[in-house]
Amino acid sequence: MIDDFAKERLQADLREMREVMLWKADGLGEYDVRRPLTSTGTNLLGLIKHLSILESRYFGEVFDRPFPEALPLWDSAEERDADLWATEHETRAEIIDRYRRVWEHSDATITALAIDAPGRVPWWPRPDVKLFNILLHMLTETSRHAGHADILREQLDNSTGTTAGYSVPQNDAPFWEAHRAKIERAAKTAAEKDRHSTSP
Repeated sequence: MIDDFAKERLQADLREMREVMLWKADGLGEYDVRRPLTSTGTNLLGLIKHLSILESRYFGEVFDRPFPEALPLWDSAEERDADLWATEHETRAEIIDRYRRVWEHSDATITALAIDAPGRVPWWPRPDVKLFNILLHMLTETSRHAGHADILREQLDNSTGTTAGYSVPQNDAPFWEAHRAKIERAAKTAAEKDRHSTSP
């Protein structure tokens, strides 16, 4: 009973986080969805591509149910970081549609297997796992990247939240300037207090 509940809950949360990832790209032009927004090149479409590859492997080959399409490997020296950005030849629709096909494949694996079904992750130090481990791992991984995506989207147009229904109401530039100034003052005051408390 608790096993079924745990599997259903983890799968439901994973489904929700997948949708968050796609929502973060909604309404953006081709440049904004692809452009590097950090010093290491992190970008929204790249995160979606990365998650599609991760999920296809974890719910595919780990349980001897390989995803039927060829995908770049994240651990290949020749294709290093190829999973983290989209080339000019890859369309947004291709990447998003493939992510959705990966979901279907993963959900079929999750549905078909018991939560304690054995799998093997050859690239992990302790490779013998259960479906529970992989569900938890992919939920954590997808949630982590949804947080990255939230920050990237906020940089682009100040949008935050997990879905359109839960998005933070937009405020004007003066509101955000005042808000940031308040946080900056608090940070400087705390740093000054710390400097005085640690100085001889």
